[in-house]
Amino acid sequence: MEQLNGKSGRIDWGKMFKMNFYKGKKVFVTGHTGFKGAWLCKILVNAGANVMGYSLAPPTDPSLFIIAEIEKDMESVIGDIRDYHRLKDAFDQFQPEIVLHLAAQPIVRDSYKNPSYTYETNVMGTVNILECVRNSSCVKSFLNVTTDKVYLNKEWVWGYRENEELDGYDPYSNSKSCSELVTHSYKNSFFNNGLVAVSTARAGNVIGGGDFANDRILPDCVRAVMKREDIVVRNPFSTRPYQHVLEPLYAYLMICAYQYEDKKFAGYYNVGPDDMDCYQTGALVDLFVSKWGDDLKWVNSYDGGPHEANFLKLDCSKLKTTFNWKPRWNLETAVEMVVNWNKCWLSGGDIRTCMDIQIEKFIRG
Repeated sequence: MEQLNGKSGRIDWGKMFKMNFYKGKKVFVTGHTGFKGAWLCKILVNAGANVMGYSLAPPTDPSLFIIAEIEKDMESVIGDIRDYHRLKDAFDQFQPEIVLHLAAQPIVRDSYKNPSYTYETNVMGTVNILECVRNSSCVKSFLNVTTDKVYLNKEWVWGYRENEELDGYDPYSNSKSCSELVTHSYKNSFFNNGLVAVSTARAGNVIGGGDFANDRILPDCVRAVMKREDIVVRNPFSTRPYQHVLEPLYAYLMICAYQYEDKKFAGYYNVGPDDMDCYQTGALVDLFVSKWGDDLKWVNSYDGGPHEANFLKLDCSKLKTTFNWKPRWNLETAVEMVVNWNKCWLSGGDIRTCMDIQIEKFIRG
């Protein structure tokens, strides 16, 4: 893997990373039945990895995991991340080399409704998977996927860096801040021997085909299309760093691969779009409407709901500098891919083939 540029001596990790690194690797994914987890497993299976997933049953109906028949390509264990003994049984049976931890309660509004469950899942779930890693001798690379919302949000106009203060406001965001701190503690306390590389990745808002979650803007847009209703936008002036789901997933796999080879690359990384793709929610919906057609329109329906950040973006300089990484798809292309996937699904098309085409197009750049 490590070949140096003859002029500068700099390793061009972004260009060098190839998905065939994962061919034959044993990869354990928590949260595999969710939206991001299903896409991640499809990428890994396409790359020739041997994949086991551990998660609750799919969290939505319909579900990308079911629609795309992800289970037939991998080992799938249905279990609660809070159940350490069941998790450890699956983990010990599989003996993974690489672990990606995505299992979480991921919805801000749901965290207000059930904060206890959110903390149990997002904090103790992290403890449980790290305990599995700590009590094994097979793992070489571990990545905990958190969120851009882990930072103390001061509503300022520049992006948060990895050394900024962690202190999420709402129960979801705060529980993911705690998950970060748990990972930092385990890294310092148990993994300083260099046998396991440990990183966290803080990603911005993702969009993509197959997201059916409540309280997410593009799934709400698709549901409005299906009902032939106007799109209702709850907070059109909030600004978020939107990116296609394949962007952070590729970055996660890149981090895992290179820290597997050289543990000096283990660390804490922001994964987000360039500044030009930090959009207000209303502008994102405008883009969706333009790509979908059919004279769609949306209405502003601010409901005065629980607190959510109005402005939030990430500084991804560390990821770019370390790996020579950069986003591959701008937001216009990302929304186009969302529209294409959903039109394929609504017309009864071949979802697996649609995903394969989008994955291949993304990886080829």
